[in-house]
Amino acid sequence: MNKPLRSLSGLLDFDCAARWGSFKLAAQELHKTPAAISLQVKQLEEALGFDLFSRHPRHISLTEKGQEFSATVRRMLGDLNTKVAALQGGDEEKILRLSTTHSLAIKWLVPRIARFTKLHPELDIRIDSSDTIANMEDGSTDIALRTYDVVRTDPDLLFHDRLVAVYSPSLVLPGETEITLADLERYPLLHEFTTDTWIALLRQNNALKGNYNFSRSFTNFAVMVQSALAGQGIALVSHAIASDDLRSGALKMVDCESAPYERGYRVIVARDKRGMSKITHFRAWLQEEVAEMQKGLQ
Repeated sequence: MNKPLRSLSGLLDFDCAARWGSFKLAAQELHKTPAAISLQVKQLEEALGFDLFSRHPRHISLTEKGQEFSATVRRMLGDLNTKVAALQGGDEEKILRLSTTHSLAIKWLVPRIARFTKLHPELDIRIDSSDTIANMEDGSTDIALRTYDVVRTDPDLLFHDRLVAVYSPSLVLPGETEITLADLERYPLLHEFTTDTWIALLRQNNALKGNYNFSRSFTNFAVMVQSALAGQGIALVSHAIASDDLRSGALKMVDCESAPYERGYRVIVARDKRGMSKITHFRAWLQEEVAEMQKGLQ
């Protein structure tokens, strides 16, 4: 018969011990004794009805159930700390909580965010990068930037993205100045998930009949851009994700027509944060940055 938890004491001790893999190191972080940590965890195990750790002479390790429970406790404590911080913050206008995809965070937002903080040093910026849907109701997120199928009349559309074929200048052969469509057969063509986007681009440019090497697939554009920077092939990627590397010259674009691509980014604002000055300032700054980025496509 399942036994309900009648006390949450021990969860913090367990989480800390799970992170460190040690009662001794957890005790140092929590300013307790190792014996006190061990006792709290033992009482938690008795309440749960299963072992969380395997005890060895010189170390501890999570059991299989302990690993699953640890992930749940970590998420729960993270949500709790986020809510406590929000309630303690007092002035909601001074904290800006942003959520966006891994690729946009790494290759677009983070490299630019210093320009926003210079304009608004009073704001405490907190960025969460995740490809999962952001929770806009629990207070953990003020603004989310997410990809979606473009609806051109959507007032929350930030920009309509475009796919570009990019490569490292290190791939250009001696005596040549660029890589063209006719050269693509010489290189691996890097793609995201499927080759559909490459096929669409090749069809758009009447170049489908080549003997192409589609040997390398990636799960997100940021990783694919890094692979292109390393000279591992020609990547068909989001212009937004590659824009800084194109501007710096670390990547170059194959000169060709773009294939239709109906994806873009939209700005999602938490319902209870709309109209706040921090939101107005950030949206205005986003639009300026997007306008500057899109000059690279003109």
